[in-house]
Amino acid sequence: MKTIKMTALAATLGLMSISFNASAADKDHTVSVTEISSATAFQLAQGAVNQCKAQGYKVSATVVDMSGNVLAQLRENGAGIHTLDSSRKKAFTVVSMKRPSGDLMKLVADKPILQPLQNMDENLLFLAGGIPVTLNDVQIGAIGVGGAPGGHLDVACAEEAIKAVF
Repeated sequence: MKTIKMTALAATLGLMSISFNASAADKDHTVSVTEISSATAFQLAQGAVNQCKAQGYKVSATVVDMSGNVLAQLRENGAGIHTLDSSRKKAFTVVSMKRPSGDLMKLVADKPILQPLQNMDENLLFLAGGIPVTLNDVQIGAIGVGGAPGGHLDVACAEEAIKAVF
């Protein structure tokens, strides 16, 4: 008999672990996944918005799980309405393409033949501001920030939020 068990790891790690117990014969048909928890996602989104706010930037931040589903999203008062969607798309791009969104922007600029990649999915956005969230060298989600006057500043706010949480 197969059983599905969900366990929460230590709250300080802020992780959710999903494991599937199966018989030896079913072992090749199951997977274990560790993803970022919603509590940690909210901390990261708040942290990124606060980091940018301290520098005078009004931004939005979105944290997604490894499937690209939004776990947390926050828009600072006065941030452009478009920043919600751009931050989400940047985070989605990171988990979908397994690279920081700014790296993809540079890749397409350097190799124009790859430009069609940008149009594969309406949720992709090849602009700097989306970075992976990793723990113990394993990606557990992604954060996207949009609204600072430059993608490198969006990235800096996201990186500072990650450092503060982990």
